[in-house]
Amino acid sequence: MSDRIAVEVVFGRPDAQTLVALSLRQGATVASAIASSGLAENFPDEPFADLPVGIWGRIVDKGCILKDGDRVEVYRPLQLEPRESRRRLAQLGLTMRETKRNRRDA
Repeated sequence: MSDRIAVEVVFGRPDAQTLVALSLRQGATVASAIASSGLAENFPDEPFADLPVGIWGRIVDKGCILKDGDRVEVYRPLQLEPRESRRRLAQLGLTMRETKRNRRDA
């Protein structure tokens, strides 16, 4: 049995999405994976210490021990709640589907 695990750390902004594949020692935490990923250096304006994190879409504590194959996700606050976004589109007579289609066609 290897003393290493393979994990991914992902972070997305409207202008950049980053996925970093890492090989860490068994017992590594979410916090150590984020630190090893180099995200803080690549995005110095983001408050990584304050952002919520998850593993495969489930919110976890940064002290959570990782398992082989885990995907660590760093979450940013939403700029606009989904309900409010749909409400604004409806006021314009649009739907989410129409805006997605328009983005693809552009």
